[in-house]
Amino acid sequence: MLNAQRMTLNAKRESGLRSMAAFFALLALILGFSSAAVAQGAAVEQARQAVRDWQAGKYTTDPAQAIGKPLDEQLKILERALAFPPVPGGLEVNLNAPEVAQNPDGTTVVRFPAAVGGQGGNVQVSLRGGEVIGIGWVSDASLIPAWISSPLAWWSFLGLSLLWLALLFLPGRLRGLWQEGWALVRQYRRLYWGINIGLYGLFALGSFTAYASPQVALLVQKLVSGALQQVGLGGLLAAGPLEVALIIFFWNFTRGLLLTTALPGMALGIPALLLNGLRYFFFGLALSPALFPAGRYLFHLPTLIIELQAYILVTFGGMVLLSKVLRREGYGAGFRALALTVYLGAFFLVVGAFYESYSLIYLMR
Repeated sequence: MLNAQRMTLNAKRESGLRSMAAFFALLALILGFSSAAVAQGAAVEQARQAVRDWQAGKYTTDPAQAIGKPLDEQLKILERALAFPPVPGGLEVNLNAPEVAQNPDGTTVVRFPAAVGGQGGNVQVSLRGGEVIGIGWVSDASLIPAWISSPLAWWSFLGLSLLWLALLFLPGRLRGLWQEGWALVRQYRRLYWGINIGLYGLFALGSFTAYASPQVALLVQKLVSGALQQVGLGGLLAAGPLEVALIIFFWNFTRGLLLTTALPGMALGIPALLLNGLRYFFFGLALSPALFPAGRYLFHLPTLIIELQAYILVTFGGMVLLSKVLRREGYGAGFRALALTVYLGAFFLVVGAFYESYSLIYLMR
């Protein structure tokens, strides 16, 4: 009888403790939501005032002020000018419809719908530690075509990529072009390895320079980041993995491989070599391990190796074109060599796009 009473008392006590625990957990949850809402409201109000101040010219910085100043001051002036660009003429902002987002680095981003001359977009305010660290107009106009947002395009890209990979192992035209391209690399292997050493070397030089001048490297990184945002790549990580892979491939293939490597390469190779030499050095600065946690950098390193190799191959193709013209083999033969390297480079970009998408979404967050 006594044992039964004790068991009943213990059961009631445990039930009471569970109820209290549930109550305190609910209370903590309510308080947490309340404090988050208060903090978000304060951030929105601070962002509203920052936009008003920006439009009034409070944050305006003239880059010309950097002339004649010590390097540290020059960098601070240029960094502020980048963080607070001039207000576009005719800007109209709706401060009553804010959108708030929290970045992994602790930055709070508040966006207000806006328009400039009929072009839609938003004014983006970045806050960190209660301080306004940047304001700018971001247009909705994008260099990424609308069809890339279609699931049909994502799955088609995946299917065609897998088909291409499979056909490289089967007799046929695609495998023949693949073998012909690598035969060209073997034929001009000294030139190929020389370009590899030169361009990867410039990338490494830029990476090491970032350790000596981290402020310069951060400034370059912000320039690159701002440029990507303006062309429509700022919200890349909000998309799914297949869409991200397709966007990365489209951008790298059209802008990186064709427009800024193959096209200059057609002018007898030298312009592509010079352009990529400059690009690799600045890429090294902006993507240096000095600016990233070691783990994140190691996850991103395969992307750098694969995608940079694509541009190296096409730069090499441009130099082979020059060699064939100098040897009187004809521009047509040189152009074919360049086209073969574009084919090889495109495959590297496909592989790089899928890996980069996976690493950005699943490994580096």
